[in-house]
Amino acid sequence: MTILIDKKTRVVVQGITGHQGRIHTEQMKLFGTNVVAGTSPGKAGENVLGVPVFDSVIEAVEETKSNTSVIFVPAPFAKDACFEAIDAGIKVIVAITEHIPFHDTMEVVHYSKLMDAVVIGPNCPGVVSPGKSKVGILPNQIFKEGNIGVVSRSGTLTYEIVYNLTERGLGQSTCVGLGGDPIIGTTFIEALKMFEADKETDTVVLVGEIGGTAEEDAAKYIEQMKKPVYAYIAGRSAPKGKKMGHAGAIIARGKGTAENKIKALNDVGVKVARNPSEVPDLILEDKK
Repeated sequence: MTILIDKKTRVVVQGITGHQGRIHTEQMKLFGTNVVAGTSPGKAGENVLGVPVFDSVIEAVEETKSNTSVIFVPAPFAKDACFEAIDAGIKVIVAITEHIPFHDTMEVVHYSKLMDAVVIGPNCPGVVSPGKSKVGILPNQIFKEGNIGVVSRSGTLTYEIVYNLTERGLGQSTCVGLGGDPIIGTTFIEALKMFEADKETDTVVLVGEIGGTAEEDAAKYIEQMKKPVYAYIAGRSAPKGKKMGHAGAIIARGKGTAENKIKALNDVGVKVARNPSEVPDLILEDKK
């Protein structure tokens, strides 16, 4: 059993009739994901790529036993979409949508914890368990089955790290893209706890970036982990005061710098790669 998703995952795509929903539904199906339903209010009875469309998530759950949602709904309506999924009993919600207002995300995160649901994102690439399922927008061709867990704040860096691991013969158990916003549904620590408990994961790669204190906080938890953790931190060479692309990549009052993060991780025994291609080198070096 991998974390969050597996072969039993039954996905409902919220916003399936939109351009992005349609494109990524096709890619998820090609990956082998069991996409059983889609929702789009007012379009019940239609189908997209053979997937039946419902007016609401609760109808989709009743008819198809969906247990996981992926959200492609536009930002102004994304909060309601998340609430709808939670109220329908969905326990894993992957919010791909970007530009969701912070206060909306705060409400969703609070409600999900109250209802014992897991939210990944928003503004994230999703979750992949190679050979089992993909919920999100990560490219299909870069993954390989294996035992390395990857958790990342950055979508494109996730792709690059995974590509480098696969090229060196290092497969992945599950890859989780947490999202780049300051407020997200699942933190590094929560994801690391899942990997620590997962029997199919024996090594973890953490991909961070400048801004916030998520990596420093994660380091405190890693200190007590039994599984080895490796890391890459983006933004090491960013000029002082440089604004990065992610809303969460904000350095405030000297906190959140690459140096601080690397030091915190090094202090608990985590080897930090200087570039993405060095990550597999560090892992293979320790396997000798």
